[in-house]
Amino acid sequence: MEAVVSILVQLIGGGVGGNGLAAVIKKLSLGPAGNTIAGAIGGWLGTWLAGMIPGLDGIVKGMAATGGAAGGLDIGALAGQGVTGIVGGAVLTAIAGAIKNMTAKSA
Repeated sequence: MEAVVSILVQLIGGGVGGNGLAAVIKKLSLGPAGNTIAGAIGGWLGTWLAGMIPGLDGIVKGMAATGGAAGGLDIGALAGQGVTGIVGGAVLTAIAGAIKNMTAKSA
């Protein structure tokens, strides 16, 4: 159950990051669905990559059962995964938007 919650936090954070970036930088927008999909994928990938970086791995990999009122979920790790999801979603949406713009200009 903890893994499902973790992945949902990453995907939702990524979708928020992708749509947030597109709202700020309109020329990188892929449309609402495209921003959400690219953001969700970027959120998942960004959190996965952050888990491989020494120093950031503790922020996103703390899903050990705490046994407290949180029901076994590490709230700090979920917050870290949400933040890295937002950043990863924004980055992947920016990359995809830039590629879309470059290919549209060359056509």
